Amino acid sequence: MNVNEPLAYRMCPKTLEEYVGQEHVLGKDKLLYRTIKADRLSSLILWGPPGCGKTSLAKIISNTTKYKFTRLNAVTSGVQEIKKAIEEAQNSLLNPSGKCILFIDEIHRFNKLQQDALLPFVEDGTVILIGATTENPYFEVNKALISRSMVVKLEPLTTKDIYKILKNSLESENGLKNYNIKIEDSTLEKIAVVSNGDVRTALNGLEVAVLTTKMSEDGYIHITDEIIAESINKRKAVFDKNGDSHYDNISAFIKSMRGSDPDATIFYLARALQGGEDPVFLARRIVIASTEDVGMANPNALVVATSAMQAVNMIGMPEARIILSQAATYVATSPKSNATYLGINKALEDVNTKDTGEIPMHIRNAPADGMEDLGYGVGYKYPHDFPGHFVEQQYLPDKMLGTKYYDFK
Repeated sequence: MNVNEPLAYRMCPKTLEEYVGQEHVLGKDKLLYRTIKADRLSSLILWGPPGCGKTSLAKIISNTTKYKFTRLNAVTSGVQEIKKAIEEAQNSLLNPSGKCILFIDEIHRFNKLQQDALLPFVEDGTVILIGATTENPYFEVNKALISRSMVVKLEPLTTKDIYKILKNSLESENGLKNYNIKIEDSTLEKIAVVSNGDVRTALNGLEVAVLTTKMSEDGYIHITDEIIAESINKRKAVFDKNGDSHYDNISAFIKSMRGSDPDATIFYLARALQGGEDPVFLARRIVIASTEDVGMANPNALVVATSAMQAVNMIGMPEARIILSQAATYVATSPKSNATYLGINKALEDVNTKDTGEIPMHIRNAPADGMEDLGYGVGYKYPHDFPGHFVEQQYLPDKMLGTKYYDFK
């Protein structure tokens, strides 16, 4: 065991049998499991959050494949490194198969030129590409590469999965077996919960706890809940405000307000704030929901939401969280109507696609002398001159008569 290597690195699985989690794609009856076992891989994009096992899976493939395996990191590599890997793959003396598996970590960091450099060799089979990314590949990876690859979505590891890996690390020669550690199962479970699906965070936290705790007189290193709390500090941020999960969380926040669920609304608001989301951005989302989803069912929602946005701008965090919570729950608990939203969309579509005719002459403006002689404003009935401040008269153009845009339900 090389103690200079981090515990998370030492505990990387070397075979599929050692791999923990991702049963939805790596169960023994699943296609990905069978193709790795048979060494019949096609190009592959592994997409998932940090610490879910993307790199570990690539290492397992490198241990099982008969093809030359080359690893690049998109942060430190460029077109030259890609060309070198391909030249080595095509060298019949060094690589009789003429193929290689090229693993590119953080492939989303490659620009279009770098990704395009891969495409011809993925197409002709010289390169079997394995890309790993924390970002949505459908947004960040060349569509031509996507179309030639199997996209595999890896999920955050479950608390049960991480607990199992932590337990293994305490019993493994490559792990912490030689440290004489005493730790309760309940404490291991707390590490698994706090790590939020990231096994690297869990293992790093456990290792820090062990290496910074003195051995007791009984010859054991006792790891308590308090020591773990100091080693990990707080639950890992629930999402990266710049990543794909930003869009997922905001979508859930908006849909919870629309769906009249104040508890879910506050929950997703908390996730956003914990992840470092801009409070003003969140306030703008609330303003939009107040008119798009509440609308005329409670016009005051727009007033509350707009006031909240101004208050958030003036006050800032951490107090802005209270203002956001009040405005979001007000929108969530208000009656809902999207009548004005549907109405303006339908009207815009008609204006853009139809011959809607001319504005009736009697409601046109006649600011200059002589225009009335041409019919401008002639025959207009001023509603306030009539009982109830209302009088029947035509407002829509002749070609649009009978069209209904506002249908309050």
